[in-house]
Amino acid sequence: MTQETPFKTGFIAVVGRPNVGKSTLTNALIGSKISIVSRKAQTTRHRIHGVLTRDREQFVFVDTPGFQTRHGGAMNRMMNRVVTQALADVDVVLHVVEAGKWSVGDDNIVPLLPSSKKCILVISKVDTLKNKNEMFDFVGKIMSKFSYDAVVPLSAVKKIQLDTLLDEISRRLPEGEPMFEEDALTDRSIRFIAAELIREKIFRLVGDELPYACTVVIEKWEEDESGAHISACVVVERESHKPILLGAKGMHMKRIASEARQDIRELLDKPVFLEVYIKVRKGWSDKESALRDLGYE
Repeated sequence: MTQETPFKTGFIAVVGRPNVGKSTLTNALIGSKISIVSRKAQTTRHRIHGVLTRDREQFVFVDTPGFQTRHGGAMNRMMNRVVTQALADVDVVLHVVEAGKWSVGDDNIVPLLPSSKKCILVISKVDTLKNKNEMFDFVGKIMSKFSYDAVVPLSAVKKIQLDTLLDEISRRLPEGEPMFEEDALTDRSIRFIAAELIREKIFRLVGDELPYACTVVIEKWEEDESGAHISACVVVERESHKPILLGAKGMHMKRIASEARQDIRELLDKPVFLEVYIKVRKGWSDKESALRDLGYE
C-alpha cells in the first residue's frame, strides 16, 4: 500500500520596494486578479492574501505594500507596519527585484529580510532585459548582500518560470492541513476587491494629476440573481481634488465607473449597476483614526 504524499501549506510574503511588480506576480501565480496593478508606486496599501491550491499543496500569498522610506505620515507608517508584520508571520519570503535595476529602495529591504525564514530572490521582468548576460553579474551582487535560499528569474506578464518558482516555494513549505477551500482565491471580501478595482481605475486614469490621498469605500451593496446594485464613495482630502477626479464634463469619473463596472461584472458573473460619487474628508490619510475608520489595518 503506497503512502499518500503529505499535504503542504504555508504563508508566503511577497516583498520588495514599490513598483517592482509584486501585485502582478501575485495575480499571475494564483491565476486571478485579486491585487490591483498600476505603474504608480504605492498602489497596494493593504496586506492581501491570494490563495492557490494544487494537488497536495496550498500556497497563501501575502501581497504587501512597497516599503516606504521617502516620506513619513500615518499612511506610510501603517504600510510599513503591514510589511514588517507579514515578514514575521510567514513561512517563506519572496524578495522581488526588477531585472537589471537595483536602487536604494532595494537596499532598504535587505535588512528587513528575516534570517530565520526561507528567502527566495525573485528577479522580475526578465523579458525587458535586453542583454541577458548582464543577469549573472546583477544576481552575484545581490547574493553578496544576503544569503538567499534560491534565485528565480521570471516574467509574470509573459508567464515565464512561474511553475519553477512554485516548485521552489513548495520545497520549503511545512506539512499541514489546508487553510482555505480548494477553489478559494483570496481571504478578502468581494466588496473589498470591488473597491480596490475602482481605486485601480482612478490611479490608471488620473494618477498623474490626482495625489494618492484618495480611497474608495463601498457604501451600498445589494445583490440578487438578476444583478448587483453598488454605491461607491471616493474619499479625497481637498475640494480641489474633486474637479481633477471628475475631469472635463465628468468624463474621468464616467470612464472610471464604466471600466470598474466591467471588472466587477466579470468578478460576479452577473449584471452590475454601479454608482460612484465623491466626498471630501480633510487630512484623512495622515490620521491613524481616520485610516482605521476607512478599513486600513
